[in-house]
Amino acid sequence: MTLPTLLPGLLASPVTDAYARLAEVFPALSIDQLTESERPPAGGGWVSAADLAAGGAALDTFLAWDEAQVRRDYRQEARPDVVAGFAFHRYAWPACLLITVPWFLHRRVPRLPVEAVSFQRALGRMTVRIDEFACLPDDPAAALPGARVVPDEEALRAEVRAAVAGHLAPVLDGFAPRMRRGRRALWGMATDEIVEGLWYIAQLLGEERYAMAELERLMPGTTAPYVGAAGFRELTGPDGETLPTRDRASCCLFYTLRPEDTCVTCPRTCDNDRVRKLTASV
Repeated sequence: MTLPTLLPGLLASPVTDAYARLAEVFPALSIDQLTESERPPAGGGWVSAADLAAGGAALDTFLAWDEAQVRRDYRQEARPDVVAGFAFHRYAWPACLLITVPWFLHRRVPRLPVEAVSFQRALGRMTVRIDEFACLPDDPAAALPGARVVPDEEALRAEVRAAVAGHLAPVLDGFAPRMRRGRRALWGMATDEIVEGLWYIAQLLGEERYAMAELERLMPGTTAPYVGAAGFRELTGPDGETLPTRDRASCCLFYTLRPEDTCVTCPRTCDNDRVRKLTASV
């Protein structure tokens, strides 16, 4: 939805600046906002979040992409639940950024029901329609239609958690029979997508430490339905340098393809291996 300009210098949408900044530092993802009259794209590899949540043919097609990618890149078959976990990650990681990046940069939290988001994974494109967002009382955007003013930072953090949960819960329902994980494990995955997505983007923005502190307040480990905290901690490198890391709340199951090559934040990865991987990447 295109919101009218009510105040000098205020953009037409409360999230335009945030999405533009995201595209600058992470060109692999572009986000287009639809007006009230525009319909979401269809065909050509596009899928709506609502279709993924329905768990039918659209989800089958989405999973087939990951199944083919595993065969191509690893020359083996992956278990169906592993494929489904990979596919969920590849949707949820950018979907969480739709909410967390505007919050992190401008303290604005869009509400995005599954009907409001579509995804073209091969092109790295998403479309959104924003009718409602939360903000703080001193935000100029509080005067815009669709604004819902909350009293303070903690209330806004609650809005972030609620917005992500409102979007991901139906998607998790669609994926759940394919992933064969219990509810606790599924919401642990959601926790990881929130934390690791924004953590990565904040590194590109040069705001890693600030983001880590914000994420620790956002995900303290006691906020249902989420499972697990932000989980950051520090390791010491071979030259005494500080290496930030975290412990994931869930496992992506990549080890089923490459047992010797676990993720750097995987609970299966010991600290010595983490240091080796982190210093090698630097």
